Amino acid sequence: MAKVRNILFIMCDQLRADHLSCYGHQRLATPHIDALAARGTRFTRAYVQAPVCGPSRMSYYTGRYTLSHGATWNFVPLPVGERTLGDYLRPAGLRVAVVGKTHHATDLAGMEWLGLSPNEGPGKFIATGGFEEFGRDDGIHPDHNVSPTLAYNEFLRANGFTGTNPWHEWANAAAGENGAIASGWLLRNAHLPARVPEKFSETAYTTDRAMAFITEQGEQPWCLHLSYIKPHWPYMAPAPYHDRYGREDCQAPIRSAAERGADANPIFRGFQEHPESVSFSNDEVRLNVLPAYMGLVKQIDDHIGRLTAFLAKAGRLDDTMIVFTADHGDYLGDHWQGEKEFMYEQGVGVPMIVVDPSPEAKRGAVCGALVEAVDMVPTFIDVLGAKIPTHLIEGRSFLPLLRGTAAAIREAAFSELDFAIYPTARKLGMGAREARMVMVATLHWKLVHFGKAYPPQLFDLRNDPLELADRGRDGGAVYVRARDDLFGHLFEWMRARRNRIGMTDEAVDRRPSPAATGGVKIGVW
Repeated sequence: MAKVRNILFIMCDQLRADHLSCYGHQRLATPHIDALAARGTRFTRAYVQAPVCGPSRMSYYTGRYTLSHGATWNFVPLPVGERTLGDYLRPAGLRVAVVGKTHHATDLAGMEWLGLSPNEGPGKFIATGGFEEFGRDDGIHPDHNVSPTLAYNEFLRANGFTGTNPWHEWANAAAGENGAIASGWLLRNAHLPARVPEKFSETAYTTDRAMAFITEQGEQPWCLHLSYIKPHWPYMAPAPYHDRYGREDCQAPIRSAAERGADANPIFRGFQEHPESVSFSNDEVRLNVLPAYMGLVKQIDDHIGRLTAFLAKAGRLDDTMIVFTADHGDYLGDHWQGEKEFMYEQGVGVPMIVVDPSPEAKRGAVCGALVEAVDMVPTFIDVLGAKIPTHLIEGRSFLPLLRGTAAAIREAAFSELDFAIYPTARKLGMGAREARMVMVATLHWKLVHFGKAYPPQLFDLRNDPLELADRGRDGGAVYVRARDDLFGHLFEWMRARRNRIGMTDEAVDRRPSPAATGGVKIGVW
């Protein structure tokens, strides 16, 4: 083992923790991801800062909460002044690149205001979220907005897969009847194999690009964000993964009849009425999609095995920190919902496995301490021996958890969702400033706050880990105390936001009081 020189930051899109065998799935074996857990630490209470791709990833990349960085939903630009992973690690000597998805939206108006070009100078990295785009593929490319220069489409065309949008026509569509294309956008086609052979699929292509980057780097230090688009929809797997699993392999849904009752939280009930929730509440739909979802996870695991073997052969396992995580989960019918936008564990809780090759790091550890997406940037800075700029970064290094020098780094975890564009908000007449939900979770409790006009949700995670009994309006003394305590955590969290970003904490500590500077006399008799 040697000192960490490189960082491999692996993220899957819409991956549920309980669909890995090391997290308890009984029928879906993921031995290569499990092997990472055996070499490092597997966290069981890891939370993202938003159950939606864009804001979640911006918190991963900045080390700051959604409330602070402002990219509150997909395609909401990250403000031009926000620093990201590349801004922190490049000065430490690392080449910082991405292969796969970032979902970063460029603040073009801010760049124009400052006279910055997205193609050169300092604006080049600002325009790409701080990453060198070695093979970016955000993975969702409908015909009406697909880029003509999408690298993955160019790759497919170079290998004989022609068409206006090969991403859809080959990688995310099946062969239908009479030569028609069976689109992966339709859940009814999820059981069919993608038209593209597996070796040309997105997961294979992304892994190949990652290995090309590492080979190109040689002995020079690097940070690579390997960001798989799958198992995010379209739920379409290439053969042989499309039928690797059947309905008998699917886990039973986590839901209860009471969750659909008249007493259910009105906002939660509204989300159950969204089209994707109606679809996934139908077992015919759910059991057609789940085997494909499982096949996509299995495919990722096989490519993680291929990548790990490559790293071992290159001699990189001993000096590379490896992180495996997700940007959020997927309900797949749990709690009568589809997609991921709410604050149940299946949406905001994610797998997080970290391999620290340092000699003092623990092996095969399982950690139940609370960790968050915002902790990733400070941990990377910490493991490289650099100083964490605490006036900017709101996360905390979890290196002490990896090395057994601390049992916890926080008392509560937080997540947010701007749901102003959702049907529920519009049906209830909630405006753009009102339709926000925020979650606070401790080891024992979880509270979801929707604003003064609506009741909160409250779950006793210790006695109701499946979150089937909402105690948000329960008048029992224990629940009243729990709500008061959690609202206290929310207040302290909001009070502690890092908004003084123009001066370091150390500079403030050194700064003399107003009455001791430049001969100024304040309040003197």
